[in-house]
Amino acid sequence: MRTQVAIIGAGPSGLLLGQLLAKAGIDAIIVEQRSPDYILGRIRAGILESVTADALERAGVAERLHHDGLVHHGIELSFGGQRHRIDFQALIGRSVTVYGQTEVTRDLMAAREGCGARTIYDAQDVSVHDFDTAAPVVRYRKDGQLHELRCDFIAGCDGFHGVTRRSVPDSSKRIFERVYPFGWLGVLSDTPPVADELIYASHDRGFALCSMRSLTRSRYYVQVSADERVEDWSDQRFWDELRSRLDARAAEALVTGASIEKSIAPLRSFVCEPMRFGNLFLAGDAAHIVPPTGAKGLNLAASDVLYLADGLIARYQHDDATGLDTYSQKCLRRVWKAERFSWWMTSLLHRFPDADDFALRIQQAELDYLTGSPAACMSLAENYVGLPY
Repeated sequence: MRTQVAIIGAGPSGLLLGQLLAKAGIDAIIVEQRSPDYILGRIRAGILESVTADALERAGVAERLHHDGLVHHGIELSFGGQRHRIDFQALIGRSVTVYGQTEVTRDLMAAREGCGARTIYDAQDVSVHDFDTAAPVVRYRKDGQLHELRCDFIAGCDGFHGVTRRSVPDSSKRIFERVYPFGWLGVLSDTPPVADELIYASHDRGFALCSMRSLTRSRYYVQVSADERVEDWSDQRFWDELRSRLDARAAEALVTGASIEKSIAPLRSFVCEPMRFGNLFLAGDAAHIVPPTGAKGLNLAASDVLYLADGLIARYQHDDATGLDTYSQKCLRRVWKAERFSWWMTSLLHRFPDADDFALRIQQAELDYLTGSPAACMSLAENYVGLPY
């Protein structure tokens, strides 16, 4: 079997790349080890920068986003029993959109099916070969049969635990990583959000986040130690802990209910350099991970995909390899700025187990300075809403 671009992974980055290439008339086959139902069952964040919204518009899948997405013009920071609003619109004239990653994936799947592009689900033992040559090969097993997919380029969109990055020799890549000593315990519930915008709370008991997926579905998080088990957290225990970390007004307004999903996500910062290895290109979580505090994961994946799609389109339509040759450099400039912002937000709002009294006072002073300085608020706003593409 032959294609121009083999895409490994049918998450949002792989599907978005596939759709952008399909609209440009470039043949791409997606190979995915999981089933569609499994992919749609994954609960992920959903704060979209304007760059990501524009990418979905360009891919022709923004109709539901515009209809169902919630435009947010700011966020609230809660500490010392008070809430402080960061007004994105007033500060920089831009906003973000709340639209769940699951819905983004659903829209891209539907578009791909609608245009007849091919996705191979439930592909087992996926492996990539000869990507340092002009004739890369992807092998996989499907229905007991071994298949071989020949291509010009391979796009590794298969996430942090995927096969593509692991197939690159250690001598050819450099890894940068920081693992945080805590995680986020998250609960999804069919309850109205506690506020119109997201609340980021810094409290002596730890960080909390009040988020949402819609006007009737909420997503809440509390910081927990790295060794916590989700089985030890009843719904009631979670709601009590969340309420204890909120200001009085939010605690009183909180509507609780049965959880429809509950999980603990570890936090890490991770970057693989470079992001190109011959004719293999890494994109999204395959190349980098950010702690979710800055709402950058999906947005970084979308910007990677835009750079890669533009490079591939220029290569096929104009025989211009400049975009592909500069892909890693362009992506990593944006990646490291997002890593910095996500690390800063995480450090600002969480309680670290080894923090002494001095560190806590510095954290409090930083929050006080941030909310009292228009310049500091503007810096937060432009990073949160998304740096220029």
